[in-house]
Amino acid sequence: MRKIISLICLLLPVMAIVAGTTAIAAESENLSNLSLDIRSDAPDRHVVVKGDTLWDISGKFFKDPWKWPHIWGLNKDFIKDPHWIYPGDTIFLNRASGTLSIGQPGSSTPESINPIASTSGVIKTGDDETSDIVKLSPRVREGPSDHDAIPSIPAKIIAPFLSRPLIIDKGELKNAPMLIGAREGRVVLGTGDTGFVTGLPSDKGDKWQIYRPGKTFVDPDSEEVLGIEAIYLGNVEVTAFADVSTIRITHSVEETYAGDRLIAHSSEAIGSYLPRAPESKISARVISVYGGVSQAGQNAVITLNKGGRDGLESGHVLALYHKGEVVKQGGKSFTLPDERFGLVFVFRVFNKVSYALVMQAHMPVQLLDRAQTP
Repeated sequence: MRKIISLICLLLPVMAIVAGTTAIAAESENLSNLSLDIRSDAPDRHVVVKGDTLWDISGKFFKDPWKWPHIWGLNKDFIKDPHWIYPGDTIFLNRASGTLSIGQPGSSTPESINPIASTSGVIKTGDDETSDIVKLSPRVREGPSDHDAIPSIPAKIIAPFLSRPLIIDKGELKNAPMLIGAREGRVVLGTGDTGFVTGLPSDKGDKWQIYRPGKTFVDPDSEEVLGIEAIYLGNVEVTAFADVSTIRITHSVEETYAGDRLIAHSSEAIGSYLPRAPESKISARVISVYGGVSQAGQNAVITLNKGGRDGLESGHVLALYHKGEVVKQGGKSFTLPDERFGLVFVFRVFNKVSYALVMQAHMPVQLLDRAQTP
């Protein structure tokens, strides 16, 4: 019995290695089966600079930059870690395999970016250099700060939308702490002013944001009320908690009045959003362009009438379509096919609505345009 147990213990690591190798091979086969079109003007290499994004870099080489996880030939576990490409790295295009690879600053040849395939820290033993016996040794790895890593999409553009604007249910702000006034009877408050608030709990911290109800989002197809977009007015810091608490406005983007409401400050971290198509068929409508305008271009933020309950997730990429026009010819009416004209990247998802960044558009995005699984 002891011999059997010992044999099993010896075989387990081997079985794990074989299983891992099989999974990597299967992933590589899946990647090789993808059809990724190389741009006719694609360079042989690109030196990464600060401000680049994975989307932008991939777009210099391929016609479908949102498919960058496949373009880089990465396995599913590795692409969860965003910290693997930095300013100064050189990106090489392998035209034969249709993939990209990374070389360190000053290098003229690419390196593998798959950590499983790396041989760093492997030392051969024995007199014969072809010996299969290897000894693994630890090695200190130095690299740039994770803060310098190249993001998937422009982080600065979406950063404000990770904490604002906020989608709330009807009546939710009515129960939120309320600004009731200021010293000396002041009506309008701004940065540096002191105000007084009722209903402010002391167990949610001293950093809050000021809002007032904005537009109500209604589904254009079902007429269901999807939520209310709260208008962000600024930040406050609580200086004294009481039945009537004292606050100081630390940052103001709009004038604040008595009756405005406070919501506890919360911000989602800007992660490495993995761009991918939804696994299910999703068809959404553009119900708002942030900023109160009726049209949007590249890098604009739009609101969609679909959310988490519909299967949308942060990182989903959707194709934009204009509804085909109706034309008359020979006394008959014809509806032209819907026209695809761009891509959007979903980066913040609520239950019934989502915010998306317009990544590509060769014509203006308009209200009621369709965004669907590409």
